[in-house]
Amino acid sequence: MSLRIVVPWALLSLLLPFAVEAAPRRVVNPPLLQPAGDGPVQSAPRPGARPLLRAPGAAPQAAAQPASGEVRYDLDIIYADGEIYNPATKSYDKVRLRSYQGTGTSADTPFISPMIQATPGQTVRITLNNKLPAPDPSCANVTSINTPHCFNSTNLHAHGLWVSPAGNSDNVLVRINPGRSFQYEYNIPSDHPAGTFWYHTHVHGSTALQVSSGMAGALVIKGDRLPAPGSPGDLDTLLKPSAAQPFKERVVVLQQIPYACRDEKNAIKADANKNYTCDAGDVAGVEGYDQLASTSWGSSGRYTSINGQVLPVFDQVRTGEIERWRVIHGGVRDTINLQFLKLSAAAPSVEGLKASANDAYVAVNCKGAPLMQHLVAADGLTLGKAIPSTKTVLQPGYRWDALMVFPEPGTYCIVDGDLPPIANVSGAPPSRSLLGFVEVANGSSVPNDLTAYVARELEAAARRTMPANVRDKVLADLSNNLGLQSFAPHADIEDSKDLGSQSLAFNIAFPGGPPLFQIDGQSFNPADEKQVRVLKLGGADEWTLTSKFASHPFHIHVNPFQVVKITDANNRDVSAPDAVDGDGQAFDPEYRGLKGVWKDTLMVKQGYEVVVRSRYRRYIGEFVLHCHILDHEDQGMMQKVRIDLPDAVPSASNPGVGAGHAHH
Repeated sequence: MSLRIVVPWALLSLLLPFAVEAAPRRVVNPPLLQPAGDGPVQSAPRPGARPLLRAPGAAPQAAAQPASGEVRYDLDIIYADGEIYNPATKSYDKVRLRSYQGTGTSADTPFISPMIQATPGQTVRITLNNKLPAPDPSCANVTSINTPHCFNSTNLHAHGLWVSPAGNSDNVLVRINPGRSFQYEYNIPSDHPAGTFWYHTHVHGSTALQVSSGMAGALVIKGDRLPAPGSPGDLDTLLKPSAAQPFKERVVVLQQIPYACRDEKNAIKADANKNYTCDAGDVAGVEGYDQLASTSWGSSGRYTSINGQVLPVFDQVRTGEIERWRVIHGGVRDTINLQFLKLSAAAPSVEGLKASANDAYVAVNCKGAPLMQHLVAADGLTLGKAIPSTKTVLQPGYRWDALMVFPEPGTYCIVDGDLPPIANVSGAPPSRSLLGFVEVANGSSVPNDLTAYVARELEAAARRTMPANVRDKVLADLSNNLGLQSFAPHADIEDSKDLGSQSLAFNIAFPGGPPLFQIDGQSFNPADEKQVRVLKLGGADEWTLTSKFASHPFHIHVNPFQVVKITDANNRDVSAPDAVDGDGQAFDPEYRGLKGVWKDTLMVKQGYEVVVRSRYRRYIGEFVLHCHILDHEDQGMMQKVRIDLPDAVPSASNPGVGAGHAHH
């Protein structure tokens, strides 16, 4: 029997090598949205914080959700008043932001949306109530659909879910105006992969501004299907240190909220270094696309938040315990290169640390080799083989599930490491940022070879949990470089004479006026049927993706895709497990190991050629593909897609973009 000593945080803060405040900001999972009809839930606020968004009710994370059948949720969209910590001023900035609100919304972090949890075979109904004010002045004097507009109109996108795009399912072509409600219905198929997905607003013209305001949340599909011969199971059934107890899970939502205050001329208040500033009595917000410009985030002085907290601490971590970290990039403006480094015992407080001083702080105080992360799922889809990596690159829209084990007690820095400009959505020069800390207590001892340790623990779990008819295969796979083939939800798309082809090119054109954000030489025009890319139900295509100017994350709704190869400007395939993208001075780890991986969002770097394959099963209807730099999408870098029945023949006057290339 082990004795666990619980140390109050007020005392623990005196023992840490850094001091964030008397009661450090602690990271907790986002509040779990409760089914409609249950009593609303309120999380405990930060000590001394002004109560916000009060709701009566019992303790958070209450009743477990139904495992099957139908479940209903209510989700409100309001202007929420709250506070975001500013390390540079050692204080909390007052903000008023558009946000999702539901049961469990925390008074301390009202801008982290509630987490939705569902299961395969479940029907999930979400009533979205748009309580933003009307009339909306941003709807006036709109000259083009690709001019940002109507910031209070909204809808909902279930990013990565394999559900219908039509009607009241994952239909992002509907618009819910202020004062209106709309019920979404997601019929999650019984064979839907379990994994980490997310939801966010998606009305063309306001998507980036609303997501930057915090309108994004985790959507986790939990599964209990065991693998069988010829049929994959859910990874959830393996990740258990005991027969009944799963590994501890941490849902980590990364957000970039570029809140700013404005003067009497509506200009952003900033100092000589372009850092955003606010005067006494100001309340900051996200009210203009000038806050989302590609060069604005790095100089704004704002921090990437973790579950609504800035520079927080992950606690209750012990050496030797394997944890599943579900990491979601719910931001818009910046690429994140996630690393974990040991904090020096002599490190100074982060109080007063300006964003511009982050790189120097990390260089001096976050030491040693980066900790190994064992990636087991990409964009919610379990990998065929785990990817050990000391750096995990997340572009906006990406999700990575990692098995984390900390080998030593003490404090670890969570760092956003540097990347070459071509790899960053902002095109910024290499620089490092501090995201938070992990405080690790003594637990069990860990050998130097973390990958061997993780493999051994998973093999022990497989012996306890896997059925006899697949146990030997699961064990053999795990012993072969952490193979997970029995849990990978999608079969490879093989070479075939029936494989069709698609091509797509991102571009930003400069005709002498405002820049034009384009796909295949055209900006988004949903009224032009000739711009619709037509695909056929039951078909499969090989897609070639390129970018003529800058780098852009490609995202397509409904059906994911499998990476075939990614070649750089020298025609080297940089997606192999041991590939090197770049040189010793500017190495980009993002593409390494992606060959054969299934995803729904993928960076397309300028001068590179990205080749992927996708198949179109079950669902017909219209949806979109786009750049997931969301202000690029709002300004035209989006294209409508339609999946037709196989015998649908386009007319000569309405061929559609892909009609001549997709498999029929």
